[in-house]
Amino acid sequence: MDEKATLLRYLQVHRDALLWKLEGLSEREARMPRTPTGTSLLGIVKHVASTEAEYLGLCFDRPWPEPMPWMDDEAEPNADMWAAADEPMAEVVDRYLRVQAHAEATVAALDLGAVGRVPWWGEQGEAVTLHRVLVHLVAEVARHAGHMDVLREGVDGAAGMRRDVSNLPGEDAVWWAEHVARLRAIAEAAPAD
Repeated sequence: MDEKATLLRYLQVHRDALLWKLEGLSEREARMPRTPTGTSLLGIVKHVASTEAEYLGLCFDRPWPEPMPWMDDEAEPNADMWAAADEPMAEVVDRYLRVQAHAEATVAALDLGAVGRVPWWGEQGEAVTLHRVLVHLVAEVARHAGHMDVLREGVDGAAGMRRDVSNLPGEDAVWWAEHVARLRAIAEAAPAD
């Protein structure tokens, strides 16, 4: 497998995990803020779609053709991190799938050494290669997939790295409850200062 295909494979694994973490959730569950900063599962998918559209679109003179008003300079802060009332989950997911296709077309059209510009990186973004941007995106999407792992587990206990490989011991609910109780006891016995 060549380097470009390897980078795309790892990126796709994390993209798939993001969408898997939405499966089976209601609109309400997907939108519900789950952190003090308002992070939601659906908001993360919207953010990652916006991010990919910018990095593998705008940065390489292949702008995403659809409006994303939440990314405008005039948009309210953090507007890419939550879905508005008129943005159903199906629409956010569909947009992300279209962004992925647009991003993959950019990658297919360019060599890994192709030079782009990431304006929000300042001087460091003046001449970046497609290779560097892809490495950055793999890390960025993986980071957000990790956020979604934790948030989704808090919703309904659904856990695991991928649909086909949970990466967790295959124990039953009783074992997990006892395991967590043991860890809680260890934590509570530790000094609080």
